[in-house]
Amino acid sequence: MPNPKFRPLAAVLLAALSAQAAAADAAPDYYGTLEPFASESVYFVVTDRFVNGDTGNDHRDQGGPDPATRSFDRPIPGPDGESDNIGYLGGDFKGVLDNVGYIRDMGFTAVWITPIVDQPDAAFTGGKPVSWGSFWTDQGKTGYHGYWGVNFYKLDEHLPSPGLDFAGFTQAMHGQKMKVVLDIVGNHASPAFSMPKSQPEFGKVYDRDGKLLADHQNLPPDQLDPAHNPLHAFFRAPAEIAELASFNDGNPAVLDYLSGAYLQWLGQGADALRIDTIGWMPHTFWKQFADRMRAQRPGLFMFGENFEYDPAKIAPHTWAKNGSISVLDFPLKERMAQVFGRGDKPHGFENLQPRLYLQGGPYANPYELMTFYDNHDMPRLDASDNGFIDAHNWLFTARGIPVVYYGSEVGFMRGRAEHAGNRNYFGQERVDAAVGNPIRENLKRIARVRAASPALQRGVQLDVLLQGDRAAFYRVYQHEGVAQIALVLLNKGDAPAQFEVKRWLQPGQWKAAIGGGQVGVAEGKSLAATVPAHGVEVYLLDAPVVRADLARALDAAMRTKRPQ
Repeated sequence: MPNPKFRPLAAVLLAALSAQAAAADAAPDYYGTLEPFASESVYFVVTDRFVNGDTGNDHRDQGGPDPATRSFDRPIPGPDGESDNIGYLGGDFKGVLDNVGYIRDMGFTAVWITPIVDQPDAAFTGGKPVSWGSFWTDQGKTGYHGYWGVNFYKLDEHLPSPGLDFAGFTQAMHGQKMKVVLDIVGNHASPAFSMPKSQPEFGKVYDRDGKLLADHQNLPPDQLDPAHNPLHAFFRAPAEIAELASFNDGNPAVLDYLSGAYLQWLGQGADALRIDTIGWMPHTFWKQFADRMRAQRPGLFMFGENFEYDPAKIAPHTWAKNGSISVLDFPLKERMAQVFGRGDKPHGFENLQPRLYLQGGPYANPYELMTFYDNHDMPRLDASDNGFIDAHNWLFTARGIPVVYYGSEVGFMRGRAEHAGNRNYFGQERVDAAVGNPIRENLKRIARVRAASPALQRGVQLDVLLQGDRAAFYRVYQHEGVAQIALVLLNKGDAPAQFEVKRWLQPGQWKAAIGGGQVGVAEGKSLAATVPAHGVEVYLLDAPVVRADLARALDAAMRTKRPQ
């Protein structure tokens, strides 16, 4: 008979693993957020400017032969032979879908596309003429960007291909393991007044059946008469953004119209919503809107754009009483441009710390903010290749949900503003040529590390060092039997940097996610590492938190009070 004092090795190991799992299950929760969307990383495309996958939907004759109204290819000349363009250039659903492998290969898990609703079929003749680098000038511009809706229930004809409507597009993207973030507009319709002669569609809104619901009638907002003209009831005064028709948030029919339209598109497969110009309408409107969306799609993640660098002005969108809508993190973006851009005196990592709000602050949850360094509404990041690499190393390891604008993987049109090349056409040739670019290869490396790490996606952040060219911080996730501690080391300097981390360092076998191999850390010892110039290393420990001072710091972080 076997001696009961001696158990087979397999049984011993199984018992040890069971004990470890039981300890993990019983361990306290440590996380920055449990929001499922926090596991995503987002690639943002202005759909018309990404890739023309189907020339059959270009509608190059739209707007007629008149140079003032034709809609396709409307270049704006710039200095030294440069050019911008305010016409359609052909990008479509097929162009995105054809290149989903390229996007996924970089480590992205979601694509944010610009609005898909029907746009006017000609260039706008009112407003101020567009010139190189001008802002809020719309004369001669078209709705290629999607933000000039005229029928919010109808798909714009420049986007689909035979057998590839929006539902087909989202289904195909999901089949490629890619989520779709749909950009939506709630604040306004198309340009609506100042035209020398009224143009069809501009300033008009149609219902799902194509019936005219509202018409600005080429009148300035202060001349609208909603009390006597039902076609004016959808709009409000005064003029806000250029010559756009501003929706009347106090009219229940507006909420009904927009809610119905966006529920339709959600029903066709959109995974999340990005809300344009959210700050131009009151919180009461967005709370009602969010409630309607989530009544049909429980847990729907939404984030808004309020172009403000003051956190106090954008944080209220995130509060539960205002709809629990996340926002693009403009305040952190401002600092990222200073830290990673080509300024005369680039700032150190310490410049980022005050905008993180890890220990309090105005946001309902800073870990759910959308982090980015540029987009289509501002100058692209003006940085060297190394600056982009450093920015991505931060973006994919620090708190928040990263968003990268199309072309940034190769430094496309760096430093350029709207109407100065910011939204220029990327195209299949540039997509193909991007493979192997050092910015893209480094982005791919760190994005893939984040995609495989629950700690980097949702973990509490504890800063060890944010100073000069070096940053060191932990991300810790412990929830429902999953436990991971990540130690992030960043170097944005031009020479290799030495790190020696002892604070909160838990003993164990730490895996180097980028360099490979393991580093054994004994009780009370430190972890020493050399990080290359403009490099990153992420050490991972897949174990529950057992170190007492680390647990105390995490407990304090979990007790941080935030607005509800």
